[in-house]
Amino acid sequence: MIYKMLALNIDDTLLQDNGRMNKATREAVEYALGKGIAVTLVTSRHFSSAKRIAKALKTNTDIVSHHGAFIGTDLNKPIFVKRINEQSASEIATLLESFDCRIKLVHESYSLGNKVQLPDNMMARVVFQSSSRFSYPEQYVDSVSEKLIENPVSPPHIEAVFDRQNDLEDAKKAIGEMFDEVHCIQTGDRNLVMVPAGVSKLSGVSYVCERLGIHRDEVVAIGAGPDDLPMVQWAGLGVAMGNAPKEVRDAADWITRSCEENGVAYMVKEHFRKQHRLEFLRKINVIK
Repeated sequence: MIYKMLALNIDDTLLQDNGRMNKATREAVEYALGKGIAVTLVTSRHFSSAKRIAKALKTNTDIVSHHGAFIGTDLNKPIFVKRINEQSASEIATLLESFDCRIKLVHESYSLGNKVQLPDNMMARVVFQSSSRFSYPEQYVDSVSEKLIENPVSPPHIEAVFDRQNDLEDAKKAIGEMFDEVHCIQTGDRNLVMVPAGVSKLSGVSYVCERLGIHRDEVVAIGAGPDDLPMVQWAGLGVAMGNAPKEVRDAADWITRSCEENGVAYMVKEHFRKQHRLEFLRKINVIK
C-alpha cells in the first residue's frame, strides 16, 4: 500500500516525557515530508501550542487541535471549528465545581481555570502543564462558573482532573445524561475531557483527509493515548507507541518503540524508506 498521510499525536508520541522532541524525530518527520507525505499533527492541545510544534517541524498541513474541535493552519482562519455553547459551558462548570477537581475551559486563544491545589499525581500535572509550555494567556479564578456569568465563553473543549476516580465516573454519567450536545472523553484514570458532540481526533483527521482527497487506507496514524484509539483503528496503518496502554497496542497494526526510545523516528524510517516519493509515483502513473 502507498501512504499519503502521516497523522501524529503530540504528547507521549512526538514528545518525550520531558516535553522535548529528539533530533531523530525531527529528522524522521523531515524525511517523510521529503517523500511528499502530508504530515498532520493531531492533538488534545490548544491550537497555539500545536502550531509552535508544527512550525518547528516545518509541516504545512492543517493541524487537528482541541481533540478535533479546531482545525486549520492559522489561528484566525480555521477551516473547522465546533464549540461547546456558552450556556452548556457555564452549566458544566457549575456541575464540575461540585466535585474536587481542577477545571479548565480551553479556548484557542486563552484558557480559564479554577484556583485549587493540584493533587500529588503526575497525571494531573501532565494534563495542565503540557498545554502551558508556550506563550498562551491563562487565567485562574476562585469560581469558573461565576466568572462565566460576567464573561461567557464558548470553548472548543473543557478539561477536568479529579482527585478521585469515582468522582470522574459520577461527573461523566451526569454530563452524558444532561447534555446531548457534549461528548466526554476519558484520557486517564482521573482525566476527563468534554468536547462538542461528533468531535474527536478521528473526526478531525477524517475531515482533513476529505479536503486533501486522501483515503483512509492511505493514512498512517501514530498514537499513544486512549483518545488516539479510534484513529489508530481507522487508519490504513495504525501504529501504537511502545508506551501506549494495552488497549491501544492491542488494536494497532504496528507497535513501535516508546517515545523515550524515539518510536516515531524508528517507525517512519523503517516504513517510508520502502516507499518512493509521491511525485515520482505520479510521474510513472502508479498513483494519481
